[in-house]
Amino acid sequence: MSRYISEFIGTFALVFCGTGAIIIDQVSGGAVTHVGIAMTFGLIVSAMIYAVGEVSGAHFNPAVTIGFWVAKRFPKREILPYLAAQLLGAFLASIILRFLFSDATTMGETLPAGSVMQTFILEIILTYFLMFVIINVATGSKEQGAIAGIAIGMVVMLEALFAGPITGASMNPARSIAPAVIAMNLEHIWAYILAPIIGSIMAVWSWQLIHQKSLSK
Repeated sequence: MSRYISEFIGTFALVFCGTGAIIIDQVSGGAVTHVGIAMTFGLIVSAMIYAVGEVSGAHFNPAVTIGFWVAKRFPKREILPYLAAQLLGAFLASIILRFLFSDATTMGETLPAGSVMQTFILEIILTYFLMFVIINVATGSKEQGAIAGIAIGMVVMLEALFAGPITGASMNPARSIAPAVIAMNLEHIWAYILAPIIGSIMAVWSWQLIHQKSLSK
């Protein structure tokens, strides 16, 4: 139960701070800025990894949980409880943000700036990079140690900086589903669900290929 609570809290923090930065940027006329939004996402991910990484592995992302399972570093029986905790945390964050900023025109939902196919491919690649870093710095399915929080947070911030204006740089189905449902804007949500999962699995395959000899021992 402590693992599920940790995933709930971590995902809540990610969605509350990250999409909250987007909302506040909109209602304040751009006070946070795009760079500030990207930094917020990266910093909250790093902070939560250090806070609960040793408890739950600090996934905060259904695509990461599925990726670790594909890598055989996460038990199948834990997938649904983890996904449920992540989605519940994300939804609670979006509900509170809607209550706090009832006049906002956005809930921080991710929407394509260009074509949906452009976003779909970009989200696959973005999640590929994220999961590739995660699985190489994590111990088992645990994201812990000094390097993990810095490395993973920096990747999130980097990708949000350059891809955020085009796709929203979601890389996380829970982060996209909750704001979209609360904002009642489900257009193209399928891309933000499927692309991160595909990218995560591709990253695991690459990791397995690189470490084939050590994994076979």
